[in-house]
Amino acid sequence: MILVRRAARSFPCSVEKAFGLSDERPTDNWSRLHATALQNTPHLAQKTQLPRRRKIRPEAIGACRLLLAGVLTLNAACAWSETLRIATFHTGLERKGPGLLLRDILRGEDAQIKAVASVLTTVAPDIVALQSFDYDLTGAALSAFTDILRTGGLDYPYQFATLPNTGMRTNLDMDGNRRRAEARDAQGYGFFSGQGGMAILSKYPIVIDEVQDFSAVLWRDFPGALLPETAAGPFPSEQAQAIQRLSTTGHWVVPVDVPGPGRVTLMTLHASPPVFDGPEDRNGKRNHDEIVFWQSYLDGVFGPAPDSQFVVLGAFNQDPVAGEGLKKAMRGLISDPRLQDVEPTSPGSVEATGDPFDTADWDDPVPGNMRVDYVFPSSDWRVQAAGVYWPSGPEGVVAQTASSHRLVWVDLAR
Repeated sequence: MILVRRAARSFPCSVEKAFGLSDERPTDNWSRLHATALQNTPHLAQKTQLPRRRKIRPEAIGACRLLLAGVLTLNAACAWSETLRIATFHTGLERKGPGLLLRDILRGEDAQIKAVASVLTTVAPDIVALQSFDYDLTGAALSAFTDILRTGGLDYPYQFATLPNTGMRTNLDMDGNRRRAEARDAQGYGFFSGQGGMAILSKYPIVIDEVQDFSAVLWRDFPGALLPETAAGPFPSEQAQAIQRLSTTGHWVVPVDVPGPGRVTLMTLHASPPVFDGPEDRNGKRNHDEIVFWQSYLDGVFGPAPDSQFVVLGAFNQDPVAGEGLKKAMRGLISDPRLQDVEPTSPGSVEATGDPFDTADWDDPVPGNMRVDYVFPSSDWRVQAAGVYWPSGPEGVVAQTASSHRLVWVDLAR
């Protein structure tokens, strides 16, 4: 299931009056999803007020058409601000059961959700790739969350999400512990299908017909795959490797049409952490191959790839120096001449460890803080600025409440 939503925008008051609109609140796709969600969760209905439908007076239709044409023309002319801010953010917005994230969003009391929204509205990227955000079939949680952002002044009318590998059941023992139906036995670690998925939020149109989803690629079919083995043979079994997908969460290629530069292609993932395994190094090898995938994609292994105006970004779960894992993959991507590593920094990271480049605040001494989240623009972009949102002081507390990872952003120009 692929979800792309174009959210409704509200017009300024003066335009509303010219259109002959009543003072009633607007309705949109979110309203219908919201209503469906509340029907399925009646205990939440008392805490949430549904929008009401606008009424347009017949005599206002002519004025509406003329003014709408003018507004659309103005929007097209003003949409491009000469700089495009693109970000990645491992939000940590995953819960222990399906529907619980939507419940927490609708209740409006969750400190983490408020903090994640605060980080996003503060940095205000034009396009952001989210990781660790629970997926649901109708996109209700994502729509509810973007509604919060819109209330805070950050409008993402275009959204994309599709079913991740996390929590996808296999009915096999996938981790070699001789048990089945556990979180580690899913295609990607997860207690339920969709847990900790990915999403794209954008101010500009997502070209849905040209999205490429490589999440179903089998690991053993990946050229040069480092499949785990033991003295007994393929780990955990030949049967498991026959169905094991490469992507822990997903590998997406998502084109976005941006006024000004035109087509911008996002290549995003959320890779497996290279830990929580045994001497076979299953997760370490999988993390390596998930990262190497993007160089293979750019080499044309999976078909034609863009050679300009692209951005590789996401949660790679790999530091080029510190921690566990096979460092060759991350170092190779960083040094790839088709990409730029702008090495964004933050004062919060300096304050925490003295290392300005970290993006994750993990327990000390092990694993410790690391750089594991990246935004790599293609080499043809002019990088205007970049950073990791890890401030010091009270704002730093908000960032810490939001997630153990920090949002990474880059400002690009042509």
